[in-house]
Amino acid sequence: MTDATNSPSTGPMLSADGTPLKKSLQIALRRQKLRALMLVAPLLLFVLISFIAPIADMLFRSVENDIVSETIPRTVIALEQWDYEDGGAAAPGDDVYAALYVDLSEAEEFKTHTRLGSRLNYETTGMSSLLRKTGRGIGRMDTDEYTKQFEALDPKWEDPADWVAMMQAPGVAEILPETASAWQSWQRIVANKNDVLSEEQPEDFIYTMLYRDLIAQPASAVAAYTGPGAAMLQTADSAVDGFEPISLREQFLDIDKDWADAQIWGTIKAFSSPYTAGYFLSSVDLQLTPAGIEQQPENQQIYMMLFGRTMFMSMVIMGSCILLGYPIAYLLSNLPLRTSNLLLILVLLPFWTSLLVRTSAWKVLLQQQGVINDILVWLGLVADGDRLVMINNQFGTIVAMTHILLPFMILPLYSVMKTIPPSYVRAAKSLGATNWTAFWRVYFPQSVPGIGAGSILVFILSIGYYITPELVGGTTGTFISNRIAYHISSSLNWGLAAALGTILLAVVLVLYWVYDRIVGIDNVSLG
Repeated sequence: MTDATNSPSTGPMLSADGTPLKKSLQIALRRQKLRALMLVAPLLLFVLISFIAPIADMLFRSVENDIVSETIPRTVIALEQWDYEDGGAAAPGDDVYAALYVDLSEAEEFKTHTRLGSRLNYETTGMSSLLRKTGRGIGRMDTDEYTKQFEALDPKWEDPADWVAMMQAPGVAEILPETASAWQSWQRIVANKNDVLSEEQPEDFIYTMLYRDLIAQPASAVAAYTGPGAAMLQTADSAVDGFEPISLREQFLDIDKDWADAQIWGTIKAFSSPYTAGYFLSSVDLQLTPAGIEQQPENQQIYMMLFGRTMFMSMVIMGSCILLGYPIAYLLSNLPLRTSNLLLILVLLPFWTSLLVRTSAWKVLLQQQGVINDILVWLGLVADGDRLVMINNQFGTIVAMTHILLPFMILPLYSVMKTIPPSYVRAAKSLGATNWTAFWRVYFPQSVPGIGAGSILVFILSIGYYITPELVGGTTGTFISNRIAYHISSSLNWGLAAALGTILLAVVLVLYWVYDRIVGIDNVSLG
């Protein structure tokens, strides 16, 4: 019989420090993962800041549209009850004009109405000048007549302290909702000027909203108020029916007759949401109008054409790089090492020269009075009066970009071809294959991964180029990237530029997926 004291333990295995072995292994593995994470953390942070964050910002800008709802929030709410009917719509009622009056009074102080005008001008031409003109004229409206009538009724209406006490009283916002809302704008205006609220007499728009509230409220509601300023408020409520009314609609029309145009109000309502599909619609030659989604005018339908041109020319550039780069890479990989290294330096030599200089050189070579045309005329191939037009068109863009991107095709091909053993081709020839059969059946299939790698590099680089097409493309050789650069640097329509960039990114990802399904990304190799 075995002694019980000498039998193996039935408990968990322990490490040297007494910790269960399984738990100790888990702790060690967790520490190993943390150390690995700390090693790659700087790279992850760099990718996040330089790549992921800009793409996320671009995606957000392509749908962001909060400038309308933030600049004229009361107008946006008031327009919810107004319907636009294409062809027979009328401008909205006085409530909307009153809301716009308060919104623009505040916006003019903060100068945000100009940004609003720039945004809406992308959708309806003339909105920018309309809002700028209205901002200059908002302070010259005749609404000061309300101010004078309230002050004539009771001098206390001139006292800022009485206003502050009354507007801070509980329940006043329910009795005077429009006045309370306008008072919030007035507080922000005073704070922006670093003034003291109790020392600044309210602007005319406060008195205008007070008049509207007192006219709209029943006398019993005002009489029920017993807070600060109750007496002068009740006196004013009894007297406002005799005030001389002022039409805010007519005041706006005196500034500009366009405020009677339903199209203006329809544009504001159509783009009042904080998020919009308008940029993406414009990117595919559609537009968001007050009546719904419509086609852009025929003379403005350019983006689908530019997308198609970009894809077509990128494919042509990629194909020309394959045709020119494959023989060069084949030659480099089969020459003696010393000679191939010298020729490889010549392939890399263009990288030592500025892209702008290389592109400008092609302008000199390809222009009608340039070197190439001069040689063709000297050889008698072209008449002097019939010189070839090879610049400021698609041909010039293809030639210049093929020259610029050719090394990106040669290098992957060369690195793959260097790994192909020459003995394979010799073995095929020894078995009776011709030079062409040995190349096509044995050598070429092994070089396909290099073609795939070079094609991806050249294609993706070419669709994003904008300097070279801008310099040599003219009107028929520019890419969609040139239009994106224009909207970022010139028109400042960053939303449309972001939408165009997002669509271009989506197209590239789709083409990448198609390439993976047909060729297989695993077959791509850099050697």
